[in-house]
Amino acid sequence: MAELNAFVCGHPIAHSRSPKIHGHWLAHYGIDGSYRAIDVAPADFPAFLKGLAEAGLRGGNVTIPHKEVAFASVQRRDEAAEQIGAVNTVWLEDGVLWGGNTDAYGFAANLDHLSPGWDGGDVAVVLGAGGASRAIIHALKQRGFKDIRIVNRTVERAEELARQFGTGVSAHPQSATQELLADASLLVNTTALGMHGNEGLPADPAGLPDHAIVTDIVYVPLETPLLAAARARGLRTVDGLGMLLHQAVPGFERWFGKRPEVTAELRNMIVADLDAKK
Repeated sequence: MAELNAFVCGHPIAHSRSPKIHGHWLAHYGIDGSYRAIDVAPADFPAFLKGLAEAGLRGGNVTIPHKEVAFASVQRRDEAAEQIGAVNTVWLEDGVLWGGNTDAYGFAANLDHLSPGWDGGDVAVVLGAGGASRAIIHALKQRGFKDIRIVNRTVERAEELARQFGTGVSAHPQSATQELLADASLLVNTTALGMHGNEGLPADPAGLPDHAIVTDIVYVPLETPLLAAARARGLRTVDGLGMLLHQAVPGFERWFGKRPEVTAELRNMIVADLDAKK
């Protein structure tokens, strides 16, 4: 049997929590394998991908700044990667290099886990139009949201996404945010506002209906100013750490042949690591 070795690559990569997540699962399930962080400069990335089999690697995760180049470089792509336009997971299958995207899966699985029934509404407001928002919109469309409103500082970027995703997706300037929240059942922040060092409120959850759910894909800090304001208003909130944990599940299963579980033990371990690095 071929060695079970996988990786996460980016530039820089030292900050990645993926080795801790996959290392925990490898130990928990008693799998003889490895998962390590590899710093790959952009100029070296295409050659790195071509040499996976030779390096004894079954596949791995791809993060900033390589997701778009990975999309262009793989031989086959799954449907999520095609729709999102980026690859964050690669694997070798019968000598063919495949690329997938597990971010949409991770986003939805986190909400399924922490706020069951979150997909019962029709209207979602998505703050931001960067790479992450593509995965969120894909997940929302898959879960039946009929009216997805993208709000972005540069409205042209939001318009580009609305065109790409088609029916039911619209683009709006930041000035329209409060008006757009009035009948929304879900508010998603994909911007960096609220991150450590970038404190700020990307939208005021006071304007949301009482049944609305608020989620942030930022997980440093775990409770962003947006989530704190939503909780103070009595709304259900879901932090972004679970998206990171759940998006790792499909890749681990591909490389190591076992579908892992996202447990309280795993979450607590990563929370403790985040606290230690503050």
